[in-house]
Amino acid sequence: MLSTSLLAPRFISGQPWFASVPATLQERLRNEVFAVQGEKGEVMLPAGSTVEGWHAVLSGLVMLQSPASKGRSSAFIGAPDGEWFGEGSAMKPEPRRYHVVALRPTTLLCLPLPLFSTLRETSLAFNQFLVLHLNMRLGQAMTIIEAGRTQSTEHRVALYLSRLFWRSTRRLNLTQDELGQLVGLSRQTVNKVLRSLEGMGIVSLDFGRVAIVDDEALNAYLAATAAQ
Repeated sequence: MLSTSLLAPRFISGQPWFASVPATLQERLRNEVFAVQGEKGEVMLPAGSTVEGWHAVLSGLVMLQSPASKGRSSAFIGAPDGEWFGEGSAMKPEPRRYHVVALRPTTLLCLPLPLFSTLRETSLAFNQFLVLHLNMRLGQAMTIIEAGRTQSTEHRVALYLSRLFWRSTRRLNLTQDELGQLVGLSRQTVNKVLRSLEGMGIVSLDFGRVAIVDDEALNAYLAATAAQ
């Protein structure tokens, strides 16, 4: 396993836009990105704190949580390993507006603001990547808002299992408690829905973790449970 000091430069070198930037900037990126670690339950990036850069999850899982709400209903979006988050905060000259909470032991990468700004100003490939990522986040946010206001508990749980939120893998390696925190529901409620989905052959539950068995059936279930 790579050490933490090597994870960040290796991750940044593997980004789809990295090869298109000048060699001098590539060297700065490898040298100046850095990693930070957090334990389960730790607020790794507090709301109100100064934004240092754009972040990605090197390993682990975080949720973005509003400090204005209390309890499980305050969770917004989860970011798994390999995924970037916080681009909106990096683009605005203001303190962070939400907590970033580790749902399990987590290592984050930070792309410092000066480098983030340089890439935005000079790299077409980086900007194309950023636009696609922003579009994905907008779609997630609008879906969450709609689901929270109009959809059933069953639909909301199924939605958080869909490819809208987990694009890279269908074995989510997500515990029922973590899923409950993201959806804003108790573990007991989530377990009841998951057992029903398991009975329909949509998911499997191995030692409390969730894997998607049939994407088409999940999509059909989402369509069937959507509010009319």
